[in-house]
Amino acid sequence: MKKIRKYNIRNLEDLHAEVASLKAEYTMQEGALLSDTKVYFRQFTLGGFVKKYATPSAFLKIDDKLNLSSSVMSFVLPFIMNTTLFRGSGFLTKTLIGLASNKVGKTLDAEHLSAIFNSVKSWFTGSKKKKTKEGADVDYGIPPDSETY
Repeated sequence: MKKIRKYNIRNLEDLHAEVASLKAEYTMQEGALLSDTKVYFRQFTLGGFVKKYATPSAFLKIDDKLNLSSSVMSFVLPFIMNTTLFRGSGFLTKTLIGLASNKVGKTLDAEHLSAIFNSVKSWFTGSKKKKTKEGADVDYGIPPDSETY
């Protein structure tokens, strides 16, 4: 439905003022419509999908039912186990290992994977801090009988 406006125009100056106000209103509505349209179409571009779904939190857990990292691990882990560790095994062994590693892969999520990675990494890197003996005094190069000690 169109909105019918009633204008109170009595002379030429009122007409020019009304035309100027309508042009200003038109340009404001045009700008708002263009910006809303751009925002709407940006949602459906490749960049919009990347910004929405490729963040670390959205990538790891999109929602509670779809856990992307555990879904990937449930497919990758049986394949890795059967092609590396159980390469020469029979059909029955590979099937059982595939089923078991599929279940384990579904329980693994990004937090578990990062914790496992950090623990394995700590085995190889070790502690870089030098441990000092508890009873020994640390020598800072200042004699004990000095006034600054």
